[in-house]
Amino acid sequence: MSFNDSSSGEPAPSASVAPASSTPRLLVVGCGGIGGIIAAYLFEQGHDVTAFTTNPIIADAINAGGFRVRGEASPGTVGGSAVRELGPDTRPFDYILLATQPPQVEEAARNAIAHLAPTGAMICLQNGLCEERIARIAGPERTFGGIVAWGASMVEPGVYDRTSSGGFVLGRLDGASDPRLDELARILEAIGPTTVTDNLAGARWSKLAINCSISSLGTVGGDRLGVLLRHRFVRRLALEIMTETVQVSRALGVRLEKVAGTLDLDWIALTDAERSAVGSPGLFAKHALLLAVGARFRRMRSSMLAAIERGRPPAVDFLNGEVVERGAALGIATPINAAIREEVLAIAAGKRKPSLTLLRAFFDRTRELVGASSSIRPPPPATPAEPPAAPPHEPPAAPPAEPPATAPHEPPATATSAQADASGEPSMPAANVQSDLRDA
Repeated sequence: MSFNDSSSGEPAPSASVAPASSTPRLLVVGCGGIGGIIAAYLFEQGHDVTAFTTNPIIADAINAGGFRVRGEASPGTVGGSAVRELGPDTRPFDYILLATQPPQVEEAARNAIAHLAPTGAMICLQNGLCEERIARIAGPERTFGGIVAWGASMVEPGVYDRTSSGGFVLGRLDGASDPRLDELARILEAIGPTTVTDNLAGARWSKLAINCSISSLGTVGGDRLGVLLRHRFVRRLALEIMTETVQVSRALGVRLEKVAGTLDLDWIALTDAERSAVGSPGLFAKHALLLAVGARFRRMRSSMLAAIERGRPPAVDFLNGEVVERGAALGIATPINAAIREEVLAIAAGKRKPSLTLLRAFFDRTRELVGASSSIRPPPPATPAEPPAAPPHEPPAAPPAEPPATAPHEPPATATSAQADASGEPSMPAANVQSDLRDA
């Protein structure tokens, strides 16, 4: 990524947190699935927005035909342009929305910081825990987190498909209120319902638990989500990956947020009894929930697999790698996250080929790593406890050990290579959370 400005990007003094002017300037960095749709809506609403991409094919397509958006409540074709350079005379931006893949986000922030207004903020729209990385570049007072609760893909350069509805959750790392968050929320409301949270860490870790399972298993399995989650052993691996992630978050003292206000990761995580049980109502309900995820988002494909196919590094170190690294520092075992990370890296290095057979072999090989009791209880809630969210269907009085391994056959949806490269992933059915943001 290249910006034609060599000026220093020192963070502004932390005391200045006033909102931008009545016409804030917006920069969207990255015009892949998510970035392209965000830019399209902002152009359509008449905002002072600049779309930036390093990809000349995407830039040329947008400049020739605008942003062509279809799908959920799409604005259609929106006039707008994309730039590949920002010169030294470019006026500062009040909000810089970083819509790149996680491996590129720090470079994007370093190159864009010189164009951020002293009272402005950068917004991390990636999965993982990128806010901490960007805060070291822009400063904590100028770093916001933005959790995207909708899906998108770039069908071809300049053509975007919004695959699900939803909005955003915005917040600061320290949980403080900030008038700039409120202003940004009003701007993004045109794209989807936008809320401001005082518990960004809790929302991020809940989403991280989901992304760590969906994206990594999709990479190793090499197929779409619906096909993979029909298999009982894949659902079991997903539950184990999420459980380890939840345990690390608990050890860090993070108060997990329910996804979309309903899906409780503290409930989804396996208990010690469920880890060793042959079958139980709790296991049945959790498998049923994952079956529902697979049914609703059956056409979704792993973004990390798409990145590997395009010769780009997968974001596994920003997902499973974060869990492994932080777990090791805390003395929390994360063997399944560690093993799936190595498997994804082996695929990226060309040593293995994704397939359901490879994923089954991975499952069999990791059984010796599973079984130790290691649950960490959730921290007490800050407010009076609410009843846990009920699973989609109450289990029968005497359920089988787990739901059937497969559902009635449904051929996987076909897609062009461009669709595969820019597909997003959900986290859970109640929140259509995209799993990857790329400057494709």
